[in-house]
Amino acid sequence: MNFSSDNWAGATAAVLAAVTRHNGGFAPGYGGDPLTQSVNQRFAEIFEHPVEVFFVGTGTAANALSMAAAGRPGGLVFATTEAHIQNDEFGATEFYSGGMKIVPVRSDAGLMDPAALSAAIARFGGRFGLPTVLSLTNATECGTVYGAAQVAELTAIGRAAGLVSHMDGARFANGLAALGVAPAEITWKAGIDILSFGATKNGCMAAEAIVVFEPGRFPNLTALRQRAGHTASKARFIAAQFEGYFENGGWLQTARHANAMAARLTEGLRGTARLGWESTANEVFPVLPKATIARLRAAGAMFYEWPAEGLAEDEDLVRLVTSFATSADEVERFLALV
Repeated sequence: MNFSSDNWAGATAAVLAAVTRHNGGFAPGYGGDPLTQSVNQRFAEIFEHPVEVFFVGTGTAANALSMAAAGRPGGLVFATTEAHIQNDEFGATEFYSGGMKIVPVRSDAGLMDPAALSAAIARFGGRFGLPTVLSLTNATECGTVYGAAQVAELTAIGRAAGLVSHMDGARFANGLAALGVAPAEITWKAGIDILSFGATKNGCMAAEAIVVFEPGRFPNLTALRQRAGHTASKARFIAAQFEGYFENGGWLQTARHANAMAARLTEGLRGTARLGWESTANEVFPVLPKATIARLRAAGAMFYEWPAEGLAEDEDLVRLVTSFATSADEVERFLALV
């Protein structure tokens, strides 16, 4: 019963098969191989738009290099208080961007408040720095999902202030699966300029990509990636993972499964535990008695407590994350224990 994180799961059979399939023989390095070019074209087909694709090894690299590509001296990055770039990446955005400042913006269950974004831009812009980037996470760190209209509303506010709009898509497939829309609808059509496209949490070994929706807009990305040490010499193995990931729509099938397991957890917990908030992707946040948490752990369940305010002394908010590898049996055993 492992609900610690979707990055604890292994790789899918399709991804492993693709890596094995492309392991034989020789191929040019550093992205000059035919497979990398083919996968780049696949990204364009998926997004129904010309794109530039830069493979990297981690989501932190994708985020930080996206910030650096859009960066300028004294720049401000507007992100939610829960954003990964704000809380989990050890100052990578600040370091790679040459010192841009992240301005936390109020959110509701991970979803940025448009009025709060406007207020933050008005308060900090010009006086404390230069408004430069808006960063949204979809699906959010709270398991909630921005719809196309919500993304468009926020990027319109950003565009009016001259901001580049970035999306952290570490769980992009889970967000898409929850919405049931085409990738274009919540990215470039809604005003997103650059996307950190994550696949590692949804069945790859280590495959992330920076996707630019206006080719040539960020000409420094090639040099920035090289200097950061994320230009893979055997890029075909990242490309192979993406080939297997996209094969027969598997990336959305795995995301739908993860979301379905989270939905089953939600419904099973309803009535026996209260939820911190409603979520629609693959993360569930129930409030549980500490005695129940101890009993679950003693029975082999794995998960993390999550920071929260306003709780009683004998309870905690916990985060349960499902993945493509989560089984219905695991979910039912966990619910029975609760």
